[in-house]
Amino acid sequence: MTDPLRNLIAKRQNGVICGITSYCTANELVIEAILEQAKRFDDVVLIEATANQVNQYGGYTGMKPEDFKKFVYKIADKTKFPKENIVLGGDHLGPLIWTNEKEETAMEKAKELVKLFVRAGYKKIHLDTSMRLADDPMDKELTDETIAKRGAILYQVCEEAYQELLALNPLETRPVYIIGSEVPIPGGAQEEESSISVTKPEAVEKTLRVYREEFEKLGLQNAFENIIGIVVQPGVEFGDSEIFHYDRYKALDLCSYVKNYSNIVMEGHSTDYQSPGNLKEMVEDGIAILKVGPALTFSLREGLFALSKIEQELIPKQERADFINVLENAMLNAPDNWKKHYHGSDKQLAIKRKYSFSDRCRYYFSQPDVVKSMHMLFSNLMKAEIPLSMLQQYMPIQFLKVRDGKLKMDPYELVKDNIRVLIEDYNYAVKPNYMIGGIFI
Repeated sequence: MTDPLRNLIAKRQNGVICGITSYCTANELVIEAILEQAKRFDDVVLIEATANQVNQYGGYTGMKPEDFKKFVYKIADKTKFPKENIVLGGDHLGPLIWTNEKEETAMEKAKELVKLFVRAGYKKIHLDTSMRLADDPMDKELTDETIAKRGAILYQVCEEAYQELLALNPLETRPVYIIGSEVPIPGGAQEEESSISVTKPEAVEKTLRVYREEFEKLGLQNAFENIIGIVVQPGVEFGDSEIFHYDRYKALDLCSYVKNYSNIVMEGHSTDYQSPGNLKEMVEDGIAILKVGPALTFSLREGLFALSKIEQELIPKQERADFINVLENAMLNAPDNWKKHYHGSDKQLAIKRKYSFSDRCRYYFSQPDVVKSMHMLFSNLMKAEIPLSMLQQYMPIQFLKVRDGKLKMDPYELVKDNIRVLIEDYNYAVKPNYMIGGIFI
C-alpha cells in the first residue's frame, strides 16, 4: 500500500521541495470540491477531522471516526475519486474536549478517542496534549514534560491499536504521528492580538528531547521512526478581520534549526487566508504540512452569499430561498457555537456572524433549515438563468471561467469553483513547479 506521508519525508530528504495540504473540514460540498479538483491531477488528498468534530460521542457532526470515514468515502463514490488516494487524519487528538475533567478521566477518554481513529484506518494522528486539565495548576503553563508524558501514553495506545489492524491485514500501513507543545487552538484566534510569537528553536529542541525521554520510559525507543512532524507557530494566524502574514525572516531561526532534523517537517496550523506566495515560502522553509479549515467554509459561505445577492435581483421576494437571513436566524437561535468567540456591539456581532475569518458559520451549514435553503437557492437560480453580466458583478473569478467556456453557469458548480480557487493556492504551494492556472491569465 502507498504511504504518501512517509514518501513526503523521503522526497524532501532527496532535495525535492514539496508539501501536502491538510484539509480540516466535515462539510460535504467542500469535500466534494476538494476531491473533484484532486481527481484532475491524480492527487493524494489528506482530509482531517478534529476531536471536537468527530469523537466517540459523535462530536458536533454527530459522527464517530468510522462514520466520518464512511461519509468521506460516500463523497468519493459520488465523485468517482479513488479511495486509495485518500489519507484520513485525526487532528488535535487528546483530551481537548474534556478539559473540565481531571487527568485520570480525561486521559481515559482520550485513549479511547485515539484508539477509535487508528482502528478506523486513519493514517495521520496529531497527538495534542497541550491543554490544562481540571487538576492541573491553573496559575502556570503546562510543562513540556507533562505534555510529552501524556502524548507518549496516547502514542502507545495508537500503536497497540495498529497491531490489532495488522493482525487482520498484514499489509496495513502504520500511522504517522505529529507532536508539538506549541499548538494553536482549532479555528483561529478567539481574541484580537497585536502580534504572534514565532516558536523558538530551543522550544523545538526541548519538545523533541522530552518526548524522547518519555518514549524511552515506556520502552518505545523506536517511536521517532513514526514521528514525521512537529507543530510550530511560524507566525501565521487570523482573527475576525485580521491576518498575520508569514514572514520568513522572522521564522528564519526556527526553520534553520528544524532543517537539522531531516526525518521531520513542521506542520503549520491556521495557514488559512495566507497568500499563495506566503504558502509557497512556508513549504520551501520546511513547513511542509499546511492545515486549512475555516477558509474552506468561508469560501463556501462567500459563494452562497454571492448567489443570494443574485437571487435578490432575479427572484420574486415570496419565492426566494433567502439564504443569508436563514443562516443568520439559525445562528441567533443557537448561539453556543459563536457567542464565546465573537465580541462587540450588536452591530459588530451581526457583521462577525456573517463575515468573520473565524467562520463560525460552518457549525450551522448542516442544520436542516440551512441545507433546505441552500438547495432552494440552487434550484431558483438554475431556473432563473443568471445573466453573464450579473455574474461578473457578484462572482468575477467565476465569470471569467464561464465566459471562456471553462465552467458551467450552474449555481452548484459556481459555489464549488469558489472553493477550488482557494484549493489552487495550496496546490501552488505544495507542488513543485506548479502554476496557478486560469485566474491570472
